[in-house]
Amino acid sequence: MTSWAGRSAAEIAAAVREKRVTPREVVAGHLARIERLDGRIGAFRKVRAGAALTEADEVAGRADLAGLPLAGVPVAVKDNLAVRGESCRNGSAATPDTPAAEDHVTVARLRAAGAVVVGLTNVPELCVFGTTEGPYGIARNPWDPSRTAGGSSGGSAAAVAAGLVPLALGNDGMGSLRIPAANCGLVTLKPGHAVVPAGIGHGDWFGMAENGPLATTVEDLRLMLAVLADAEFERPKERRPLSIAVALRSPLAGVPVSRPYTNAVRQAAGALARSGHRVRRAEPPYPLSLGVTALRHWTAGTAVDAAGLDPARLARRTRVHAAVGRRFTRAVGTGAARDRLRARLTPFFTEHDVLLTPALARRSPQAGPWHERGWLRNILANSAYSPFTPPWNLTGWPAMSVPVGTLPSGAPCAVQLVGRPGTESLLLGVAEELAELVPWRRTAGG
Repeated sequence: MTSWAGRSAAEIAAAVREKRVTPREVVAGHLARIERLDGRIGAFRKVRAGAALTEADEVAGRADLAGLPLAGVPVAVKDNLAVRGESCRNGSAATPDTPAAEDHVTVARLRAAGAVVVGLTNVPELCVFGTTEGPYGIARNPWDPSRTAGGSSGGSAAAVAAGLVPLALGNDGMGSLRIPAANCGLVTLKPGHAVVPAGIGHGDWFGMAENGPLATTVEDLRLMLAVLADAEFERPKERRPLSIAVALRSPLAGVPVSRPYTNAVRQAAGALARSGHRVRRAEPPYPLSLGVTALRHWTAGTAVDAAGLDPARLARRTRVHAAVGRRFTRAVGTGAARDRLRARLTPFFTEHDVLLTPALARRSPQAGPWHERGWLRNILANSAYSPFTPPWNLTGWPAMSVPVGTLPSGAPCAVQLVGRPGTESLLLGVAEELAELVPWRRTAGG
């Protein structure tokens, strides 16, 4: 029997539509791979084996099967979005173990497109940190299991990188899609504000958090994004030269950037320049206060999400994070700091079509019980390796992580692409070009 685990979503959907394979066969193959590999990866909190097979049969019986863009494609869903009939634990023992009555709108759109939800993926408590661990396990990078998969969409990224599913749904409030994608060698896009329905937690971290896809190919990313946004993201009919700014300096003062990540940017920049784009060094005018602004918004979002939960059942790092944030919720809620940052950075994007930066500053921390460690230790570890992502949640502008090159360990390295509002299709086009110029391997594991 042909194994469909490890195939792209586009390949699977085409085969199901043409009835070369049934949705049940596809889902069963992925469930077998999950059973074989996830014990050492920790991608899933809950695997919906029986329900997924039943739902696969329902997809096979749909009258509109031949037109479904994600026909029979197994997907994983981050455990802070509602899946009908399943509890949404958000990585915490403090949340209720109550089945959701309805799907989150993004999950409903995936199912309407023919996708089958095979499970809910691990996240750090309340999706706060850039490492994924807690009472439901530790999500590890399939390329280097000694390292965290990243966070907070760490389980979703690990599931795709290991070929347990071809697509996963995650979200990004301070880098939570781009950080694990960069660690795990995936392509992802944090859409601009309101491109994809949010509805994450209590207020979307003051509008900074966006839902988005994780995939191994840009084709799959584009396919899933179109379903989530209920919109088309068409390839440009012809490639035009773009003005691409290359920035290597960390947005957070005092955070050094390691050589593999600067080398990845130089490799990507060189390839794009040879392809005809206008590429030059140019650093965005990040304010010195950016780190303080990011910390205030990060902690305030957690304070809102933690309200009403039993503090005794929260990890110490989460309790401290929320306590720090409570003093900032009123000021953050005005949006004034974000308006000032957008006003400062907008002129830079009138001169440049795309900003190219490292995705991370260094490799991810060791996998381990970070939820049992102190708040300051977590803050320092997160800030030291992922300073490049928060500015684009604060502005609400689209940003991608794209694999380029490898670390000395052999794990993937990555760059970040950023554009002005409404440039999702343009960024996808640049990512597609990079995939042709600097190809990357798709999945890890055996």
